[in-house]
Amino acid sequence: MTTTKTGAVSAFSEPVRKVSGGWIALFATAWLGIWMAQLTPIQLLLPKQIEEQLQAASWVDNVVAFGIISAIAGACALIAFPLSGALSDRTVSRFGRRRPWILAGTVVFAVSLVLLGVQSTMVGIGVFWSLSLIGFCVLTAAITATISDRVPVNQRGYVSGWVSAPQAAGTILGILLVTILALSTFVGYLVVAVLLVVLVLPFLLKTPDAVLPAADRPPMSASALLAGLWINPRRFPDFGWTLLSRILVNLGNALGTTLLLYFLMFGLSRGETAEDDLLLLTAVYMVFFIASALLVGKLSDRLGKRKIFVYIAAYLQALAALILAFVPDFTIAIAAAGLLGLGYGSFMAVDQALATQVLPDAQSRGKDLGIMNIATAVPQAVAPLLGACIVVVCAGLATNGIEVGSTDAGFAGANAGFAGLFVAAAVTAALGGLAVVPIKSVA
Repeated sequence: MTTTKTGAVSAFSEPVRKVSGGWIALFATAWLGIWMAQLTPIQLLLPKQIEEQLQAASWVDNVVAFGIISAIAGACALIAFPLSGALSDRTVSRFGRRRPWILAGTVVFAVSLVLLGVQSTMVGIGVFWSLSLIGFCVLTAAITATISDRVPVNQRGYVSGWVSAPQAAGTILGILLVTILALSTFVGYLVVAVLLVVLVLPFLLKTPDAVLPAADRPPMSASALLAGLWINPRRFPDFGWTLLSRILVNLGNALGTTLLLYFLMFGLSRGETAEDDLLLLTAVYMVFFIASALLVGKLSDRLGKRKIFVYIAAYLQALAALILAFVPDFTIAIAAAGLLGLGYGSFMAVDQALATQVLPDAQSRGKDLGIMNIATAVPQAVAPLLGACIVVVCAGLATNGIEVGSTDAGFAGANAGFAGLFVAAAVTAALGGLAVVPIKSVA
């Protein structure tokens, strides 16, 4: 283990002692609040708010507006993730390296969500959703780094499952709160913001965080920070392949899920029941997601294998997307939701563990995992815009030039548009599975 100049154990030491069940419980609880606060807006609150504000005659306008706002927020995440991770690597505080950033990210995230709920212009919605995502990035860059800081390699698959499992649970709990209680958009944002703070605070206050002595702090300068944002894939090929795989699989998943409400409303013409349908699909997805994340993560630890699980998980997602593309039926969509949950839950748990094992330098864990986290958040942010473009182009081709938003385009155009979207999701996920094959340092 690495020691400091004074002989004490360094914050850069590779952990060897397993974390306790109590630590894992607090960790999972924090992630439940985080995912609820991020995914409830993406899946429900933000599309509803945009639709209420835009009052567009065409469903395409709503989809494109949602895509543009998400893409702008994604550009902010591209900077916020690695920068906040690099700063947490260099933080010298008696409270530890990660804690100050977990607190700062939680505050920015929660306050921005509340302010987002009172916006009455598209510009205001874009600004405060971007600020919300920045807070999310700061928070998750720091809390993800605690896996490398505290969890030994042979426990990381299981612990990473507790990053993933709350993702599905947080989504459905958030949607349940909004739909079952018939909450207004503002109250919905307020509730998830309050729950974020309540659920993250126990982890923040009760778990230890190694203090970094000033003598051991990596160089703190603008040039050092900027230089660290680039990791040469030729020098560190396994990091590069893992990052590429994560980008592609997460983009495939995001293409298949972020426009799901619109698919139900317009692709399947279930506008009157779309929110209830979304809740049911999310519930099915959640059950399979949680089970696979926890079971496959633990199995991966036991076997000491990562790549094969990531490969299979990517192809399960691709299969689910193809089913949605070629059999546009709500009953079939329920089965596809289960398959998607099975694949993505497995991927999220095992890929997170894989990512912690290909980091170039122990001194820059926060920054390097921040770069890895870009591959999770940014695809979710850009997928609505990219997906909207795919839907519009495919719908236009299917209707032979008839205006997509017109009555004549109708169901056929929307159906063809979403079919194209799901095919793109399948191809992207499949390529992501192939990208792990060249990795050599991890089995």
